[in-house]
Amino acid sequence: MPIKIKKVKFLKSASSVSGFPQYSYPEFAFMGRSNVGKSSLINMVTGQKSLVKVGSKPGVTKTINFFLLNDKISLADLPGFGYAKLPGNIRKTFLPLIKDYIKIRDNLKLGFLLVDIRREPAGFEKDIITFLSEEEIPTAIIATKCDKLSKNKIMHSVKTIAVNLEIDAESIFVTSSHSGLGRNEMLNLIEEYS
Repeated sequence: MPIKIKKVKFLKSASSVSGFPQYSYPEFAFMGRSNVGKSSLINMVTGQKSLVKVGSKPGVTKTINFFLLNDKISLADLPGFGYAKLPGNIRKTFLPLIKDYIKIRDNLKLGFLLVDIRREPAGFEKDIITFLSEEEIPTAIIATKCDKLSKNKIMHSVKTIAVNLEIDAESIFVTSSHSGLGRNEMLNLIEEYS
């Protein structure tokens, strides 16, 4: 049985390491490119419609946003990476902030790396997987927006993503914030790593 979420609250936003909340709750980080569907997926996983603001434009999240589930599990929503239309100085602060977060966050139990099922992952995803691995943080690859493709196309895309990231296709979780696909599997992971 996946964990039941009875209570969810927004804690704070942080634009630098000094702003990170200090507690020992197990933490789960959501990361991925801008426009990968991160906000919608967090809303789906937590069972909330508007916990995280879903931006009409990519690159809305410029800080790390922290949430608390059931008063005992923390979620961190990291800035989307790679959106070209953001000013260069803002864009350049994202990756160092993400890497600083991964490096110093002792209670980080699992990174959810989101990949749009319709896109091939590139340098950013590979870099983040390598970095998480070096810091000994387990990573779950989450394919988003799977309601946009047929089952056959999903299977083909999952294989392409797996080859691209040099991982086993069976370790990729297919999800849809629209239909709720993959919610129980992600909640099971949160429970398993808490």
